[in-house]
Amino acid sequence: MMAIPGWQRTESPFHRGERAIQARLGALEPMDMVGRRIIRDFLPEQHRQFYAQLSYLLVGTVDSAGNPWASILVGEPGFISTPNDRTLHIAARPLYGDPLAETLQVGSDIGFLGIELHTRRRNRINGVVSAIAPNGLEVQVSQTFGNCPKYIQARQFDLPGFDLTVPKPIHTLTTLGDAERRAISTADTFFIATAYLDDAAGSAKGVDVSHRGGNPGFVRIDGDTLTVPDFAGNGHFNTFGNIEVNPRAGLLFMDFEQGNLLYLTGKAEVIWDGDPAIAAYPGAERLFKFRLIQGIRVEGSLPLTWSMPEYSRFLAATGPW
Repeated sequence: MMAIPGWQRTESPFHRGERAIQARLGALEPMDMVGRRIIRDFLPEQHRQFYAQLSYLLVGTVDSAGNPWASILVGEPGFISTPNDRTLHIAARPLYGDPLAETLQVGSDIGFLGIELHTRRRNRINGVVSAIAPNGLEVQVSQTFGNCPKYIQARQFDLPGFDLTVPKPIHTLTTLGDAERRAISTADTFFIATAYLDDAAGSAKGVDVSHRGGNPGFVRIDGDTLTVPDFAGNGHFNTFGNIEVNPRAGLLFMDFEQGNLLYLTGKAEVIWDGDPAIAAYPGAERLFKFRLIQGIRVEGSLPLTWSMPEYSRFLAATGPW
């Protein structure tokens, strides 16, 4: 079997924010070698097959004010297709109340996380929206790569029939209320969207969406500020590399029992090694802080039902806090 070619371009597959963090941690050259091997500007066949079998897809976009948002699209298996190895077609519309309905624009950068919670497989795509239709969108692929399965809580799911036109209760917010605090304090999973800021254009250039997992309670709440421990990962620092040059983030918390979705966007900061605050989180290498700007909570909007989680074995070395 022939090896799948990796990154073929002269420039690094990592941008300056990612490279700055890799250099800070003494891993610039090793990560460049790894990146050139596993990051590609096309979809390998196994990735094309993987996306075709999914029933949900995490999405990262940026609104007109520069705020990142993490979203989710849902559909029957096959709603994601790949006409060729550089094009992604998604036959789904945003869920009721999802900010994606406002942020999707032709020509805008977009990020995807294809994840199967039940198998812990996940793959990432960065690209540009090339077309929007009433029943979906098309994206031209810029980068693709796989992610490790660490810290994912395994959950089986079912997809009942659903109607996107049925209104759901929507709550907009600029501060965290009791319902939002309950959702965050009991979460073992959330998703985070960040965007690389292009200095020349002064706008988002390259959007990532990623998974974060931990034992319930791993997200600490202080007023409207969230603190999240960061564990050893793949060393790419896609999320933190974006924050290095553009300190904003969008978070998505999913209520797996009730189907409620909590979308938050705000200011982001990374607390690095040496800060005494890290010692309060055994197993953490650094901390992520998030300060809320605005949010949306939609009740019962996620048309998926889930089993109880099987927690990642990697969590045994973390917490409790």
